[in-house]
Amino acid sequence: MKLNEFIVCADGFSMSVQANGGAYCEPKIFDAEKYEAVEVGYPNDYESLLASYAEDEENYTGTVYGYVPAQVIVDVIAKHGGIVTGDLPNGIPYLKAE
Repeated sequence: MKLNEFIVCADGFSMSVQANGGAYCEPKIFDAEKYEAVEVGYPNDYESLLASYAEDEENYTGTVYGYVPAQVIVDVIAKHGGIVTGDLPNGIPYLKAE
């Protein structure tokens, strides 16, 4: 199983975004054409758009965030200036940093 590389945004915000048969995602399968919700892990800073999905609300940077809607991922990336490096699961459009 190949994991996606950590997302790093233009302002330095980073997070892991995964979707596969072992992740908190929808659909819960490997290599879906499009994912409706994904698992986020270990962001390097608190992000209000993700907070309600946190597994551990006392450690926002040391936890996973399950079943985060794809649109929330799009919004987080746009808020932080787009992606500089990293990979997203299939079917999630994103802004690439300029």
